Amino acid sequence: MSGIRKVSMDDVLTILRAAGEATRLRILALLRHGELTVSEIVQVLDQSQPRVSRHLKLLGEAGLLTRVQEGTLVFYRLSESGTAASLLRAMLAPIDEAGAEVAADLEALANIRDERFAEAQAYFRDNAARWNEIRSLYVAEAEVEKALVEMAGEAATGSVLDIGTGTGRMLEIFAPKAARAVGIDMSRDMLAVARGQLANAGLTDAIVRQGDMYDLQLEDGSRTLVLFHQVLHYADDPALALREAARVLAPGGRVLVADFAPHTEEFLRTEHAHRRLGFADDDMKAWGAAAGLIPTDIRHLGGAKLGVTIWQFDKPRTDL
Repeated sequence: MSGIRKVSMDDVLTILRAAGEATRLRILALLRHGELTVSEIVQVLDQSQPRVSRHLKLLGEAGLLTRVQEGTLVFYRLSESGTAASLLRAMLAPIDEAGAEVAADLEALANIRDERFAEAQAYFRDNAARWNEIRSLYVAEAEVEKALVEMAGEAATGSVLDIGTGTGRMLEIFAPKAARAVGIDMSRDMLAVARGQLANAGLTDAIVRQGDMYDLQLEDGSRTLVLFHQVLHYADDPALALREAARVLAPGGRVLVADFAPHTEEFLRTEHAHRRLGFADDDMKAWGAAAGLIPTDIRHLGGAKLGVTIWQFDKPRTDL
């Protein structure tokens, strides 16, 4: 564990005591699979909320968890830096996830996520035909699109991948100049709309297909530009989505993420299936760095109710 900042023995004991309890260790093992709310952890563990909250408080005080408040929800995720994070990785590494208790927890977590995914898919199905209309209520799309084109630069003339393509609007913008343009989306209804839009625009070379942002089924280093346009606020694990994007990105390629700045419009979660109420610059930059990407530009754009931020990341070249 070279490179770990030296701390006192008391500090190490505090960390070990916090993790050294069965329920708290189960919580840490769960959070290895992405950030969760208190209610989700309560559902998985089948324990009372006060008891779970107490465990989370102790883990947080020991530096093992990061707590993020978003509107009425609080998300917890594993700490990613510092001595506690280093010890945490060492403690969790030997845990057998095929063991009965951990496997049962992960199955319960999968069921919760399946339910949430089904709710989101139902929303997309019901709103696919008027998706652009809904989005225009709170995003200045023309301004966002102009900024995206400017920031994409030469990367847009290569192989473009639009993750969560929705109605295919990003393909309409980028496909005419790209050598190849592909959009993926999990919703068949959204893909049907996208195909109709692209056909109407005469963009017969642009392709859309069903796909998973966490498992793109594309070759390493095969894309010069990857776009996330108003997508990551639906994601359970934005960091994982960025890592997968970085995997398929060619050296010297570019990732652009356009999404909401932090906000408190709770109706977007309850009525429009948003998982996250915007993203802070520090979080997005940290996720990009963890994926091996370099943050090279950030633009903050105003909107009617909500601000939109575009984060630009580049993948280091290997020939320098």
